[in-house]
Amino acid sequence: MQKPVVFLELIFGPKIPVVLTGTWFVMAILIVVGLLARASLARAKDPVIPDEGLTLRSVSELLVEWLDGFVHDVTELHEYRALVPFFGSLFTFIICANFMGLIPGMEPPTADSDLTFALGTTCFAYFIIQGFRQKGAAGYLRSFLGPYLPIAILMLPIEVADNVFRPFSLGLRLYANMFADHSVLGIFTNLTYLVVPVVFYIFGSIVCTIQALIFMVLSMAYVRLATAEEH
Repeated sequence: MQKPVVFLELIFGPKIPVVLTGTWFVMAILIVVGLLARASLARAKDPVIPDEGLTLRSVSELLVEWLDGFVHDVTELHEYRALVPFFGSLFTFIICANFMGLIPGMEPPTADSDLTFALGTTCFAYFIIQGFRQKGAAGYLRSFLGPYLPIAILMLPIEVADNVFRPFSLGLRLYANMFADHSVLGIFTNLTYLVVPVVFYIFGSIVCTIQALIFMVLSMAYVRLATAEEH
């Protein structure tokens, strides 16, 4: 089977990995959209009054409002709002990177394990930082010993292994699903150009959205576990 043409590889050449150029492309889109949304909000006569109809500002405000409520419902933390920028950025980046695979001639950066493991490592560092910030160094490290000190020697390796495995599980899950989804879409698109690809594009859109949500929900769950008070 002939290898499909990748536009970013044609533009930047084979020496720069497609996952890197794809990541730059997604980041550039998000930065431009963010600046345009900010400018739209700055131009508003009264920022409290929403725009009428479908505009960039109204869509952005709807997304931020949904993310705010979603982070609150999942984490159930009093200071949840401080987490919204991180998880909002994480979700929007992943879902945009996922949907790149639905554009002919594009490769989704999340179908490369280098990026997904980097995202998993970033989330790992984030929930560790949140655990230290919420409980203090002694309190957070104490949580690795379990709730009952006589069995701490057994709990310590289990807790360490559980925490270390989390970024790998996050990265592997996202990579495997997006790689499989993009491969299946490519195979059926090359076989036929009528009807069947539409079905797989719809299925691919669902997969892209669900995988972004799963990654964000699991990351929030890890932050909640790291910051939860022991009873």
